[in-house]
Amino acid sequence: MGKSHPIELRTRVQAEIDAGQSRRTAAERFKVSASFAVKLAARVARTGSAAPARQGRPPGGGKLASHLEALIGWVEAEPDMTMPELAAKLLAEKGVAAHPASLSRVLIKAGLSFKKNAPGLRSRARRCEGSAA
Repeated sequence: MGKSHPIELRTRVQAEIDAGQSRRTAAERFKVSASFAVKLAARVARTGSAAPARQGRPPGGGKLASHLEALIGWVEAEPDMTMPELAAKLLAEKGVAAHPASLSRVLIKAGLSFKKNAPGLRSRARRCEGSAA
């Protein structure tokens, strides 16, 4: 995804349009596309601001967000559960198909990490927040 134009350029182009120049003339003067100037003027008319819109998906969404508590409960009840097993359990109990890698990312964001214990068996444990160990 490309970067948005700097706010300084946006304000200069909009000031030129506000001064009475056409959108295409303002675009030529500042060496930007006519499409940018037209869309910028429309955005300023709609929102009152020349600031660029946020790019990307909104945070906190996704189909697994509503099932996070169940996932954490299953993992804490059975720490040695693998991601494919967790995906199968989610599909069987909730009817939601999810890739094991997606489940892993959601659990890591929730503060669970993949740890090995002394005998070499793996288990999931909550990360310590704020400790320096």
